Amino acid sequence: MQGELLAGRYRLGESIGRGGMGRVWRAHDEVLHRTVAVKELTAAQWVAEADRAVLLARTQTEARAAARINHPAVVTVHDVLEHDDRPWIVMELVEGRSLADAVKEDGRVDPAEAARIGLWTLRALRAAHTAGVLHRDVKPGNVLLAANGQVKLTDFGIAQVEGDTTITRTGEIVGSVDYLAPERVRGAEPGPASDLWALGATLYTAVEGLSPFRRTSPIATMQAVVEDEPEPLESAGAIGPVINALLSKDPQARPDADAAEAMLAEAAENRRPNAAQAYVPTQVHVPAQPTGFTPPPPTPMSTAATTTVPAPGGPAPAAAERRRWPKVLAVVVAAALVGGGGAFAALYYSEHHSTGTEATYDQGGTKDDGAGKDGSDGTKSGEKPNLGAIPDNWKTVTDDVHGFSLRLPPGWQRQPGSQIDYSPDGGKRFLRIGVDKSSDWQDSYRHQLDLEKQLRTKLPDYRRVALHANTYRDKPGAFWDFTWTAGANDSTPGPRRAIEETYVADDGTEYAIYLSAPASAWPGARHQFDTILKGWEPPAS
Repeated sequence: MQGELLAGRYRLGESIGRGGMGRVWRAHDEVLHRTVAVKELTAAQWVAEADRAVLLARTQTEARAAARINHPAVVTVHDVLEHDDRPWIVMELVEGRSLADAVKEDGRVDPAEAARIGLWTLRALRAAHTAGVLHRDVKPGNVLLAANGQVKLTDFGIAQVEGDTTITRTGEIVGSVDYLAPERVRGAEPGPASDLWALGATLYTAVEGLSPFRRTSPIATMQAVVEDEPEPLESAGAIGPVINALLSKDPQARPDADAAEAMLAEAAENRRPNAAQAYVPTQVHVPAQPTGFTPPPPTPMSTAATTTVPAPGGPAPAAAERRRWPKVLAVVVAAALVGGGGAFAALYYSEHHSTGTEATYDQGGTKDDGAGKDGSDGTKSGEKPNLGAIPDNWKTVTDDVHGFSLRLPPGWQRQPGSQIDYSPDGGKRFLRIGVDKSSDWQDSYRHQLDLEKQLRTKLPDYRRVALHANTYRDKPGAFWDFTWTAGANDSTPGPRRAIEETYVADDGTEYAIYLSAPASAWPGARHQFDTILKGWEPPAS
């Protein structure tokens, strides 16, 4: 694709970044003779036709939202176009790195520098809010640090423009779950205070080197956002009180943009802002109870306030919650899981559940092309498979977003939806790839053990076949093989089996290669999995 000309004027150069929805290219504007950045929304290739129209509308909303904001700390959008059946955005090129990259590479950011970054990000948000635009996805990856010292806020792709009809589906939560304000997780309409909360979480990540609320699954993360306080700041210095004020659970108790700007300006000069004390919650003294006092029994857990995300045909949620959930949160959480983060937990949430909350797969137009219904690898009848090589008729597929490639049997095709799935039969058998570029686990074996602990009591007839640490592609990894029985209401009921190889790459990205199939398709599916592992190629360095 490098060298391709878009709209008769933008010549693509090298790829300079990837994200959940697409990738960014350096390009040359041959009309105005300047270097620009072009964002390609590769996700449009894998969505249904109706969803593609929604994605295009969102892209146009991003361009329209950014165009309403005139501020040096906001990345300028030059153009929006449609090419090769997907939308592209042409914008100002920022030479530098993101705040997320800075934290990943340096461990943490100096508090005074974090305050300066926060100050300019806040000014960008104030300009957006003044123009009637909510960003709704403030996070370290969307704060760009230019080589010349400038700070730029980018990616208004899920921005909400005042006066516009909401494009998102009913019940859908958009944004990165560990940077969603508590009121958004509960289902309330966001406001400027929600962006300021996300700024607080972003600055916490900057000075501490980790996200304040990220847990092992999207559900657990949202639970933490609503109920938990972050671990006490240890490296924040003068900016600490500002972060704590912005992370107030109550949006009415957070400082507004004016107050936050004044406090950040002081912190940027290494002065502890006295005004932040006004936002510290009042401590209530609880008198000691008399001897013999017996506390009242706990209120029974309400089943209406407890959510369980079904996993028909596949494992239950990797971190199914046993605590009581806010009622509104229980309603919206399933929709959030469809499009939200938590790459690995999403491997286990569903295997094409028939309720319609997951992606719908076209089972009518898929040809098997030689890959038998029994899970065979496509060799001809009576022909002994070559266990040491990848069959010649297997095809190479490359993921445009994450950059990995793999070999698949004939008839296996990428499925529509937010997961990275390949299947020959509409999902009865499928391969799913998980990619987590900010994993909280350095050890895949311990990660799998944690996931198994959650699944043991959730999957009917769960049985471990194998789970052990290993080495894959010269990297520390872990191997997991298990069986269970899918219920009668599941899309693929009956005995099933799943197998997974997980490993952590040199850059800290954790990959999971997961295959699930009916037990009747074993051992053919197992042989396919072994062959798929041989053909896996991670992204080029």
